[in-house]
Amino acid sequence: MQFRDLKTQYTVLKDEMDKAILDVVASSAYVMGPKIKEMETAFAEYVGAKHCVACNSGTDALLLALKVWDVKAGDAVFVPSFTFFASAEVIAMQGATPVFVDVDQDTFNMDVVDLERKIEQTVKAGKLRPRVIIAVDLFGLPADFKAIRAVAGKHDLYVLEDGAQGFGGRMGERKACSFGDISTTSFFPAKPVGCYGDGGAVFTDNHEWAELLDSYHVHGKGSDRYDNVRIGMNSRMDSIQAAILLVKLKAFADHELVDVNKVAARYTEKLQGVAKTPIVPNGFYSSWAQYTLQVENKEVRAGLQAALKVLDIPTAIYYPIPMHRQTAFGYLNLADNHCPVSDQLADTVISLPIHPYLFEEEQDRICKAVGDFLEH
Repeated sequence: MQFRDLKTQYTVLKDEMDKAILDVVASSAYVMGPKIKEMETAFAEYVGAKHCVACNSGTDALLLALKVWDVKAGDAVFVPSFTFFASAEVIAMQGATPVFVDVDQDTFNMDVVDLERKIEQTVKAGKLRPRVIIAVDLFGLPADFKAIRAVAGKHDLYVLEDGAQGFGGRMGERKACSFGDISTTSFFPAKPVGCYGDGGAVFTDNHEWAELLDSYHVHGKGSDRYDNVRIGMNSRMDSIQAAILLVKLKAFADHELVDVNKVAARYTEKLQGVAKTPIVPNGFYSSWAQYTLQVENKEVRAGLQAALKVLDIPTAIYYPIPMHRQTAFGYLNLADNHCPVSDQLADTVISLPIHPYLFEEEQDRICKAVGDFLEH
């Protein structure tokens, strides 16, 4: 059994995928070829953004956004503690200071009450200038951007949507990766739409920022690649990955997003009352990058994970160490109770296999195994 079954997906898409890859090989346009613009246009249209700039990874996408806004030393950037390291790493890479915000226990996304508290504490301390809120769409569910943008407006902050896991999610009829002043996503293979390597994209409606993104991601280019007008980086997506993503986007829009939601709904129905299942608030729609249960404690989780492993059922723990406890951020000297919900989730979450190609028989076996262990 696969945690995220990319092999079956390739089998289903094989004819289209092989042709797309071989067409790029035959063209010899491997880097910055025409497939890049085609992919950027398709993804911008899907999201509902005016501009999409393809880049080398989801991490680079976040970093490029902070470069556009000239985030630097002395700036405070507010970011959830319960997320992947890259969301906070890029802040430090720019010399700025991450301020870790706790998350909501039901949605796993940024707690807006704690966000407001952390902003006010930062302003009162007077050592850092609040600049940006990085709101993460964790496990496929968009953050509460209506509330987050209200706080951002009150304090005159930019909103950066980290949609690395959120692509395809919705709030109302509006799609993830369109909620930030700048939004980003990742095309790491296990993401809702993934390529066959690393890849990412940045979305914005701001024409000036889009031009800066286009420059920064190719060595700070100006009128051409040998006219460098700023210090940039090498974060180009290669044309084969763009071709792969065009095939994947079509399948995602045609059936994969609907199918993975059916799998999630079936999990929730069968595991209700067995463990705490994920909650999708009214008006929201998840793309289910992960299906994450909460159990009683760390010991129960370890037992469950071991029991499932014996049955050849893969699981994963996202994330066992929250950001405010990462060794790399030890210099911040944060209090033990800085983000208590993030600490609790780090000890109690466990993610089950989920993807559009999960057979009902496999899912029944997973649910029975989880139920058998937790009930006895």
